[in-house]
Amino acid sequence: MADQTAKLQWRDGVPIATAFDDPYYSLDNGVAETTHVFLTGNDLPDRFGGDFQIAELGFGTGLNLLVAWQAWDAAGRPGSLCFTSFEAFPMAKDDTAMALAHFPQLAAYARQLLDSWAPDGGAIQFEDGPRLEVITGDARVTLPLWEGRADAWFLDGFSPAKNPELWQADLLMAVGQHTTPGGTAATYSAAGRIRRSLSDAGFEVTRHPGFGRKRHMTRARKPDAE
Repeated sequence: MADQTAKLQWRDGVPIATAFDDPYYSLDNGVAETTHVFLTGNDLPDRFGGDFQIAELGFGTGLNLLVAWQAWDAAGRPGSLCFTSFEAFPMAKDDTAMALAHFPQLAAYARQLLDSWAPDGGAIQFEDGPRLEVITGDARVTLPLWEGRADAWFLDGFSPAKNPELWQADLLMAVGQHTTPGGTAATYSAAGRIRRSLSDAGFEVTRHPGFGRKRHMTRARKPDAE
């Protein structure tokens, strides 16, 4: 995957994906964005417990992992936490370190990630932390082959207008098929076609206030098992 490492530009310390001309996280406050969209959007940390599985489209800098890890830690580490992310263009370790240096409040978690991070993916069990698996390659190929099912999805690809491959109806159908009964998904996007695709994938879809300058975001929930 060496030739697939993410190519970046930098803007005020924030990495911009050259291929998509889109930032990896909010230019205003990446931690607040992740907390609002992906944690609150999936009713976390309240749902942590048991063998909880988060899955994500787009690992990027690893910021979502670190924010979820910190929240799970602050909640007393209830149960176990697994975090699986599907990433086509993993970031080089030096670039990851530069991006995460933007968040000193997460430095202890970032250090553990960077000590073990390799851009070719693989599984990592952090000491007193979650189990991380980054599955590299095109999610349209790798996700349907995944044997897991998520309790919560972080749908965090670049903008649907700039990276439509990660928002295709078939891929979101696979997200639905790999979600537990009562499982949830959240995304910053409120695009109508994304909401329709999630509905077609078996989710109950609702629109909620977005973060920062985004007026709306999307939350989705699979019905409980009968």
